[in-house]
Amino acid sequence: MTQETTQETQQSLTPAAERPAAPPTGLRPLAEHRTWPRSFADRLTAPLPGVKALARFAREGAVRPDRTCLDEIPRLPFDPGPLPKVGADTVAVTWVGHASWVLRIGGLTVLTDPVWSRKILGTPARVTPAGVAWDALPPVDAVVISHNHFDHLDAPTLKRLPRHTPVFVPAGLGRWFRRRRFVCVTELDWWEAAELRGVRFDCVPAHHWSKRSLTDTCRSLWGGWVLTDAHGTKVYFAGDTGYGHWFEQIGARHPGIDLALLPIGAYEPRWWLRDVHCDPEEAVRAMDDLGARRMAPMHWATFLLSAEPVLEPLHRARAAWRAAGRARTDLWDLAVGASRVIEPDPLTQG
Repeated sequence: MTQETTQETQQSLTPAAERPAAPPTGLRPLAEHRTWPRSFADRLTAPLPGVKALARFAREGAVRPDRTCLDEIPRLPFDPGPLPKVGADTVAVTWVGHASWVLRIGGLTVLTDPVWSRKILGTPARVTPAGVAWDALPPVDAVVISHNHFDHLDAPTLKRLPRHTPVFVPAGLGRWFRRRRFVCVTELDWWEAAELRGVRFDCVPAHHWSKRSLTDTCRSLWGGWVLTDAHGTKVYFAGDTGYGHWFEQIGARHPGIDLALLPIGAYEPRWWLRDVHCDPEEAVRAMDDLGARRMAPMHWATFLLSAEPVLEPLHRARAAWRAAGRARTDLWDLAVGASRVIEPDPLTQG
């Protein structure tokens, strides 16, 4: 790891009030081959659970909602529709489910953490179908990945893509894609950026972790992404993250976020998941830290990963939004399959 990267890492873990203003960051080349450290465990902002925590978790066994809550599944919001027609100046988002979005920005079609599979390792089958049929997608121009957990990095889905599809991933995850013959894989560290056909892809911090096997804990990085088009419209995709001071850092370095795609589910039991998953109130609080205008909740209503009631994340997010005094029109609490469009601002079209 270079001295510059080490300094960036130290800054990312320092409270914003104690950190000097960051200099502008240049763009990295696409598909650049880089050398990364063997482990990113030093990026953890809280330790991973130890033996005592694992024993408590096994003893309590609270990994799924109570069976009485499963009656709510038929009421989960599912409203698939055609993808909206967009131009190069229009930004549109469509929620496929969980952390998977079809993001149309700057004339590109970008998939975030694409999971179209009905079943992933270690959890029951999805409770809502994918909100967009794979065959209904336009040509995919790029994919962004937040980290390598199975509910965010799905090999069967990615196998459907042409191997020349540009992929943007956190540091250390490129080898997974290159082993599968993807030829345009761009790995970025936190606070680094690259550009594809006029759209800027910035990798930003998150608090989470990575693991796909018994021997690869924290061998690749995790993070979120800020995508910015030529007119300055910004969409922040948080991936998986707990709540913390990094939201203020992201907002300071990327002011004027137009839409934040924030996780609101998989938070109970809280003592177990607090460090790595926001709850709905924390997601709304993060909006103030980010200085973002609109929020679209995600990471709920698809896979049963934790113990909270199935519809609770939506109810709590709406209540927290009201309590924060935010405009109801700026909470894009979409049904799976639904879309919203950010129209171009005439004041920026010069």
